[in-house]
Amino acid sequence: MSDEPTTGAASPGFRAGFAALVGRPNVGKSTLLNALVGEKVSIVTSRPQTTRHRVLGVLNRPGVQLAFVDTPGLHLGERRALNRAMNRTAAAALADADLVVFVVEALRFGEEDEAVLRRIKDSGRDAIAVINKVDKIPQKDKLLPFTAELAARHAFLDIVPVSAEKGSNIERLIEVIGRRLPESPELFPPDQRTDRGIEFQIAETVREKLTMELVEELPYGIAVEVEKLEEVDEQLVVHAVIYVDRAGQKPIVIGAKGSRLKRVGQKAREELNTRLGRRLHLNLWVKVREDWADDARALAQLGLE
Repeated sequence: MSDEPTTGAASPGFRAGFAALVGRPNVGKSTLLNALVGEKVSIVTSRPQTTRHRVLGVLNRPGVQLAFVDTPGLHLGERRALNRAMNRTAAAALADADLVVFVVEALRFGEEDEAVLRRIKDSGRDAIAVINKVDKIPQKDKLLPFTAELAARHAFLDIVPVSAEKGSNIERLIEVIGRRLPESPELFPPDQRTDRGIEFQIAETVREKLTMELVEELPYGIAVEVEKLEEVDEQLVVHAVIYVDRAGQKPIVIGAKGSRLKRVGQKAREELNTRLGRRLHLNLWVKVREDWADDARALAQLGLE
């Protein structure tokens, strides 16, 4: 799978471009990306700031190729180098986009949403607003006034209510985004769904399962790195390291007699077997790397800078 966009001759009227999904943490950008592409390309948990990297998902429709860019949630707290790096990643994706898709949560618009909107205005990029999680609001009559308030905040090209989790109104959103992209030849081969390779997908899946397993027990001091892949007896053997930033976190990740680590590995392996269409064997180790989230070299090694 190539990481580089490939261009060809443009068909008359063909459209292609990058649509950056931006918003504060936990508005459902990754769930929305997966719903738009029709398959899982970005990990999803209930914890804010799960997404740390820019993740691309490509959708091909007649006459249009849509390249959706999932971004880390833009947030106000920049206590650690990791937080600052995530904000830079999101800001760069916004600056490079042909179209900005501003994702907000239904009936919620706070300080962080306002800060994201300021960045969109400063970028000068055309923007569409998406009101996500409409399935979660019991009083549907409040959606219309909320939409009107949002429209008054900025000259959005369109405002589309959706439920990414339920898949509601996703087709309309695809149509709205597609017709706003520039005329262009294809940017990626027709069979390419993401620009992220197998090592990234494995590391992120392990991190997702670990985050879901730990829930409130561990903060954001976890990172996963695939150190080696090897083929053994028609099986892909993965050697991966889970980094924690405090010695006291290591036994929490491992669990009693290794039970938690085994459970995480099993869940990750089962999902990856299906997603990658092949048998995997996961070897997971836990290592302490003190304050890695404030270490520029560690962030660079983990692809976060």
